[in-house]
Amino acid sequence: MSARPQRLRRCQLSVPGVSEKMLAKAAASGVDHVFCDFEDAVAPSQKDQARKNVIHALNTLDWGKTVRCVRINDVRTEWCYEDVIQLVEGAGNNIDTIMLPKALEAGDIRFLDLLLGQMEKSLKLDRRIGIEVLIEEVEGLQNVEEIAVASDRLECLIFGMGDYSASQRMNVKDIGGTEGYPGDMFHYARFRIAMAAHAAKLDPVDGPYGRYTDPEGLRREARRALQLGMVGKWAIHPSQIALVSEVFSPDAEDIAWARKVEEKFEEAMAAGLGSISVDGRMVDVASIRVVRNILNKADAMGL
Repeated sequence: MSARPQRLRRCQLSVPGVSEKMLAKAAASGVDHVFCDFEDAVAPSQKDQARKNVIHALNTLDWGKTVRCVRINDVRTEWCYEDVIQLVEGAGNNIDTIMLPKALEAGDIRFLDLLLGQMEKSLKLDRRIGIEVLIEEVEGLQNVEEIAVASDRLECLIFGMGDYSASQRMNVKDIGGTEGYPGDMFHYARFRIAMAAHAAKLDPVDGPYGRYTDPEGLRREARRALQLGMVGKWAIHPSQIALVSEVFSPDAEDIAWARKVEEKFEEAMAAGLGSISVDGRMVDVASIRVVRNILNKADAMGL
């Protein structure tokens, strides 16, 4: 099994493939991850033009360190196979990952895995293309554990709460909104996706918050996802990037505390102690794992 690349996914910016202007802005944004969209943001009559625009953008724009991803159409549509063929033939060495929407079962991922493998061999590509999967249908959530281990190309599971709400016939007016429900109506789905992802060593990512003029609502939903173990969240507008990236980054105070705890614990272990008190908090082997999660994040982000 190939080692999965470690990529930052604090914020994943959605960009319609039909807009050359938005593609150029996304490439220059410095965000962790951009997914160029062939699916929901593109009308059927514009699918082919979106492919051409995205291929050109991937091949000609300077994306810096941003993860370059493309969301194709799902495997049950007439556009999926042409999305993959044109995209990989046209820009194969400039794609990091392909995002597969509306996955219902493990076979959907295996189809894409096999097609990518054949094309990489045929085209003699220098790099292996990863897969990211959207869990946004009730069938997909039912099968999320099998989906998470369907391919060693898989890097990420994403909760698409917009389509999921429709699939489960939830009574919501805004994507990502939870009005009228006494708590977080997406808690179970977020928790289950995050657990399946971490069990398979994948990144769990939360989907969009539709009210892009409501930063406090966005912060609330991002923090809920963070507390359940998700590593990032979508942005559907550039104005959301900074806030989302901030929520999913450990702050200086947390990093300093984690480094202090790690140092004190290492001293304690050398002295034969299994647990200690640091600033009034009990620290043992279990709690040091939480501390190291913070430090691993900080190291990956260069903080």
